[in-house]
Amino acid sequence: MTNKLDKNTHVFIGCDKEYEKSDIVIFGTPFDGTASYRPGARFAPSAIRNESYSIETYSPYQDKDLCDSNIKVFDGGDLELCFGNTEKVLNQIKDFTDKILSDNKLPVMIGGEHLVSLGAVRAAYEKYPDLRIIHFDAHADMRDDYLGEKLSHATVMRRCYDLLGDDKIFQFGIRSGEREEFEFSEKHNFINKFDFDGLDEIINKIKDKPVYFSLDLDVLDPADFPGTGTPEAGGVSFKELLPAVFDALKLNIIGIDITELSPVYDPSGRSVSLACKLLREILLAL
Repeated sequence: MTNKLDKNTHVFIGCDKEYEKSDIVIFGTPFDGTASYRPGARFAPSAIRNESYSIETYSPYQDKDLCDSNIKVFDGGDLELCFGNTEKVLNQIKDFTDKILSDNKLPVMIGGEHLVSLGAVRAAYEKYPDLRIIHFDAHADMRDDYLGEKLSHATVMRRCYDLLGDDKIFQFGIRSGEREEFEFSEKHNFINKFDFDGLDEIINKIKDKPVYFSLDLDVLDPADFPGTGTPEAGGVSFKELLPAVFDALKLNIIGIDITELSPVYDPSGRSVSLACKLLREILLAL
């Protein structure tokens, strides 16, 4: 990795604090090496940084501003991830996340396809063995393998389950997957199809636990968010997603990722703009 935790010149709007003085560290993982339908998520971190200057640092939702003196976010740039070796990519992500966690800072990762979450979760699980995962997504991602491959964006939550075990993963918005995936999650995890019903009860259940929050942006309906590799009709709207995100962030969050923006599939740019706004709200809510 070329990242040396120095200040970057190309940062997400308002996230230009020094690493040592920051509480939150955002970084990009431009990887889509297992994309099963439409690749392109590798371009998301750069696109989000570029387009972030089309929005304000101020949030009228929260009456907070990324430029407020008490909000300290460092943008660590994109990791230089190798091509052709998925396990090495995951190790690179884990090592970088380890560094952030060991310095008692909160990692916020911008994917990339959803498999990148596994690298960060591996790091989080080492530090927090009682870890829980809140997972917003259109897809269950609970296949044991995809076309014989254990490491895939279609298997990422199953690999996380292999680490955490039963009753540690809580899935919302799921509307796509094989029957076996739904049956597996119903038996071993918590799964709520289509929307965020039951989120309040889960928050109360795990409020004292360390929580990793994984947000696959294709949980949104393609009408709101067409710029993704595997769009699924019947998703939630931005107005439904945002309060659910705010509720999830009330938990003891120790890590976050946002994945599966593929800018090339939305020439209008509205998907990137939505991702920028959502990232701003997440950073301010933290």
